[in-house]
Amino acid sequence: MSRPTGSVVLAQAVRQLNDAGVPDAPRDARRILAHVCGVEAGRLTLILPDPVTEDQEARFAALILRRAAREPVSHLIGRRAFYGRDFKVNRHVLDPRPETEILIEVALQEPFHGVIDLGTGSGCILLTLLAEMPDAQGVGTDISKDACLVAEDNADALGLSERAVILNTSWLNGIEGQIDLIVSNPPYISADEMDGLSPEVLDYEPHLALTDNADGLTCYREIARTAPQHLAPGGRLIVEIGPSQGAEVAGLFRAAGLTGVRIVSDLDGRDRVVIGCQTAD
Repeated sequence: MSRPTGSVVLAQAVRQLNDAGVPDAPRDARRILAHVCGVEAGRLTLILPDPVTEDQEARFAALILRRAAREPVSHLIGRRAFYGRDFKVNRHVLDPRPETEILIEVALQEPFHGVIDLGTGSGCILLTLLAEMPDAQGVGTDISKDACLVAEDNADALGLSERAVILNTSWLNGIEGQIDLIVSNPPYISADEMDGLSPEVLDYEPHLALTDNADGLTCYREIARTAPQHLAPGGRLIVEIGPSQGAEVAGLFRAAGLTGVRIVSDLDGRDRVVIGCQTAD
């Protein structure tokens, strides 16, 4: 009995995902099949005419079932691309989002020698900044021990373990001294907004990293209260925000004594990043 080709199992999977109401079913099915077949997604077309093995067909079918239940593709294949690099992800960390790359761009506008990433999660922000700034060293903190393990794995995979320290702590607890850059993408979704999230986010990503279970500003208040004392003169504090939080977070930064406070928009024109600077000597 002949084996089905990649094209056949792919078409079946797309129909299955469409029936389950999964957005972008063709794209997701292709990414999952490429993963199962061990090829880059961009090269999948080249092997679609070939028969799939029994093992590949079974693995693909199992993953498609999980995707139909709205489990994120990144969890199924174990990685997510961010700023040109792949990062390990799982249910213990947030998926890196394309909009977070705005924070990276802002941070790289000026040189820095040291960086602290608060609530580092997968480590995607910290490790991207270190990879882009070869002479810099950094620390990532996270209250989740499981998240810290993911960040450490990503540091190893990217060859950055010697320049990145991952600490299982809350925000800046236990951190001493001053540094020239502090960054964070903290939990900013308010309790009232949680029910509006997609199943991929609400059911599979850690709520600890999504929401403060309050008004969405709790973490910014804590960061604004503690971070300035850890900034060297001229140092920068840069945070990602929800699109409706720009004015309030900027106000917290100004009240904390930071100067040059500004809001940076993302590619869709929504407020995305707030930056403030410590007074220079």
